[in-house]
Amino acid sequence: MKNFFTTLSNIWKIDDLRVRITNTLLFLLIYRVGSFVVLPGVNFNSLTAKQGTEGLAGLLNMFAGGSFSRASIFALGVMPYISASIVVQLLGIAVPYFAKLQKEGESGRNKINQWTRYLTIGITALQAIGYLRSQIQDTQMEIANPYFTVINVCVLTAGTMFVMWLGEKITDKGIGNGISLIIMVGIIAALPGAISSEFLSRTTGTGGLIMFIVEIVALIAVVAFTVLIVQGTRKIAVQYAKRIVGNKQYGGVRQYIPLKVNAAGVMPIIFAQALMFIPATIAQFYPNAASNKVLMALSDYTSWGHNLLFAILIILFTYFYTAITVNPQQMSEDMKKNGGFIPGIKPGRDTGNFIDGVISKITLPGSIALAIIAIIPALGSLVGVSSTFARFFGGTSLIILVGVVLDTLQQIESHLLMRHYDGLMKTGRIKGRTAIPSGDTGQPVI
Repeated sequence: MKNFFTTLSNIWKIDDLRVRITNTLLFLLIYRVGSFVVLPGVNFNSLTAKQGTEGLAGLLNMFAGGSFSRASIFALGVMPYISASIVVQLLGIAVPYFAKLQKEGESGRNKINQWTRYLTIGITALQAIGYLRSQIQDTQMEIANPYFTVINVCVLTAGTMFVMWLGEKITDKGIGNGISLIIMVGIIAALPGAISSEFLSRTTGTGGLIMFIVEIVALIAVVAFTVLIVQGTRKIAVQYAKRIVGNKQYGGVRQYIPLKVNAAGVMPIIFAQALMFIPATIAQFYPNAASNKVLMALSDYTSWGHNLLFAILIILFTYFYTAITVNPQQMSEDMKKNGGFIPGIKPGRDTGNFIDGVISKITLPGSIALAIIAIIPALGSLVGVSSTFARFFGGTSLIILVGVVLDTLQQIESHLLMRHYDGLMKTGRIKGRTAIPSGDTGQPVI
């Protein structure tokens, strides 16, 4: 404990790190204040009586830190930017122009970022129209005003672009990935209210204080399991050939490529969750189909059929997303250019096939673990945990929280180690040498 507080004091001794942390907190404060500014012309009281927080709306509301249900200027949050990033990333596989940009280094990344921003504006405008029509205008007298939609589409689009700008500024001037931190702050803002609500529900209702303590212990255990999955890696030894330039020797050392057990992150859950909302959407628009037993089972997130299909989709999407984000042949070519090779494996195609085989083997347990984490909230609801509190037992929110916190701590630790201070974390070191960072694609972590 003493070493921990000593490390915290060391953080504030480093001017650059202190300024970055302060900037991050100030930018996040601006975001939280803006999330309570209501759209012009919106009657907040009539809106809160109708606004739902379940299903897809509940998921978006969680990512937006409650702005979605409050009809804030930041109601759409950074989700349009995340959607645009995913689309551009997929275009890099299907469209040769974007594939070429991905290989052009810094200039290519700048052009990709510019395309992402343009696409974000278009996606935000479309989502803003849908948000205003489905979530707001039914309860507003301003529906007859032709300028209501135009003005608020512009406001919502500007709000999303401002939040995106805040995220980029946090990444540039602060600490951690800005977009990821904004999403994390939005999610964690609901945690104190969920805990207090669950505490009051247990102490005044069924279960009592003992049941509440059991839930907290279970939450800690799930968090520990999630950390294990997020941090889990399979290290592949890489030997670099010796080169003598003048009187100096280069290479000749063994390093490691850490392949993540869960290389896909939270994206498989998001993709699978989007598909699982289809049955509920069909039931909403076609009331006659709502009586179908299969449709009813798939619409109920606590049913076994829903969770089994959800888990299968997560496993399939984990393989799919890992295949499009991790390129073993490219890793093999980069290794060969730098004079590296895997002991016992021929450089080139054989090395790529070997890495691909390792990725396929570790993806299966990683995808199963991800599916288990995703369905834990439904299991918690079955045993009596409130739906608001059960969301933090797993699923998208928990993986985002764990991933972002670990990523931010690792960045803080790198600043400490560069200045010869003890770090916050003990993992990731191999015989006194820091392991090679694992596959950061530069994309927002969600």
